[in-house]
Amino acid sequence: MDDTNLLLTYLVTLLVLLSVAAVLVIRQVFKTRRVESTLNRLQNKLSKEGGTAQEHYQLGSLMLDKKLYSQASIQLKQALKLLTEEESEQAALIYNALGYTYFAQEQYDLAIRQYKEALDIAPGYVTALNNLGHSYERKQLISQSLESYETALKCDPENKTAKRRAESLRKRLAPTGQD
Repeated sequence: MDDTNLLLTYLVTLLVLLSVAAVLVIRQVFKTRRVESTLNRLQNKLSKEGGTAQEHYQLGSLMLDKKLYSQASIQLKQALKLLTEEESEQAALIYNALGYTYFAQEQYDLAIRQYKEALDIAPGYVTALNNLGHSYERKQLISQSLESYETALKCDPENKTAKRRAESLRKRLAPTGQD
């Protein structure tokens, strides 16, 4: 009788695990289909009739998610061209996303330029500060990187990324005591 209970427990556990896995897979399939549908809809609309800065930004962001960096940068640049005066506060988001496209392609100087553009518009934009710090770090410009992270921490003292990276960089800059 004990073996039967053990077998039944095993089967129930297996069934629960398979059910959870099935639900997660189904959710991911629906999410992917929704993203693909949005991507196709935006591409069709923009190719036929043009669109707004927001639509180009949205398409560029979707392409970023799909790691289509050169296509994303085209859409993001188009979004910047189409921004109206009322939408100018969104320029920082677009510059930051454009910076990320360059960063992902290891074009760190171009990424830095875009992040600085974002920060000219929104000096307290913590994500752009973190991204700028990361770009400087990749270029081995440790003091500039640390400065970016510290600025981010002034704007958001609880920023985990900036805390972690700044601490790591301070350790690298600190004298080791071994001469």
